[in-house]
Formats: sequence, C-alpha cells, structure tokens
Amino acid sequence: MTADRSPRTLAIDVGGTGLKMIVLDPNGAAIEERHRVPTPRPATPRAVLEALRGLIGTQPPFDRVSVGFPGVVHEGVVATAPNLDGDWHGFKLANALSTLTGKPVRVANDADVQGYADIEGRGVEMVLTLGTGLGSALFVDGHLVPNLELAHHPYDGKRTYEDYVGKRALEKVGKKRWRRRVGKMIEHVEPIWNYRLLHLGGGNAKLLHAEGLPANVLVHSNEAGVLGGIALWKD
Repeated sequence: MTADRSPRTLAIDVGGTGLKMIVLDPNGAAIEERHRVPTPRPATPRAVLEALRGLIGTQPPFDRVSVGFPGVVHEGVVATAPNLDGDWHGFKLANALSTLTGKPVRVANDADVQGYADIEGRGVEMVLTLGTGLGSALFVDGHLVPNLELAHHPYDGKRTYEDYVGKRALEKVGKKRWRRRVGKMIEHVEPIWNYRLLHLGGGNAKLLHAEGLPANVLVHSNEAGVLGGIALWKD
C-alpha cells in the first residue's frame, strides 16, 4: 500500500474480453491490485458503462480517470470500436465517464496507453498488443503518433493483420502455429517501420517465447494496459 497522496488516477482498460481497472498514486504506482470483470456481450456503450459502474464502486478514492479504449478516439469521442458494438461510433466516452464518476476523464487508444508504460522514450518504438484484436502504437523519442491502426491493414490477400494474429486466429490454429504467425508479422513490419524497439503486450503476449524473438522485441505484462494510464495526465 502506498502513501495517501493526490492526485490519484483511476486507470481503466476497456478490452474486447475484459474490463480492467486500478488506482495509481501520483508516481504511477498501484495502490491496490488490478480488478477485472468480463466485457459484457453485446458490448454496447450502455452495457459496458454499467459494468464499469459496478467495478468503480469497489475502488479506493481517486481524483481523475484515464481510459484505454480498443479503437480510434478523438478528443474523448469514439470513432471506431471493431471488437465491441456498432453503437460506439460517435459515442462521447470521456463525457459519459465524467458524468458517471464526477471526475475529469481522458481517453486514448488502448495500445497508446500500453505503450506509455512500456517504452524507453528513445528513437522509434512500436507497440503491438495481442488480445481479442491487434492494437498498435508508434512513438518517436517518447512522443506518441496517435491512432495508428495497423490491425486492419491488408496482410495476405483478403486477410488483415488482425485476422492473422487476433484471438480468433489463435483459437483456430493453436498456440504453436499462432506463435509462428506472430513471428511472420514481425518480419513484415520491421523493414517498414524500422523501429529501434518493438514492444509486445496484451493478454495473449504471455503465450510467446521470448527466446524465439529478435533481440529488439520485448514482451510485456498485460498490466501495462492500465499502468500507462497516468501518462495521459502528463501534459
């Protein structure tokens, strides 16, 4: 348990499979363990907000809210949510959560938030999150290039990167073939983006064998999806 200091940040990670949250102290350290509930189905804005309401009620006091969301977000408004529900398009998520919590809220793409927790802040660094879908983020000297959507770019014929390495692909081909697919994806993206480091996160990153990856590819805990939330408040 950390000292009782402010401002405390409630960091929320909205995922296609689970909703996670944790309260962070001013330095970004967790005050308690991360909490998680399954993402409701269908994952409409109303259903997700109700699930978040219940989970928020179990948290210690906080002063502000950061949210990682699985889609493109512009100034707190959702533009895309490919692994949730169609009703999210145009939904004012920051406003809705501010009304729900009575606190100021900032929202960003979930891979962007994960990246803030993972990057070293030097040179070109890419973040790919392997979960229900595929999240992506790009940083240059610690500065975010927002809303990179590599997941839906054509990869092989009619398939996209998300089709190739997302959760459905994992369930279809099994862990061994899926790991090979992740390796092939890395081979494709490295000569295009020429990153210094590639950071892999998300719920399925734990299935990877680090010793089989290139030296400039790092695997991170899925907890970074919430731990990076404090960076949204560092202007």
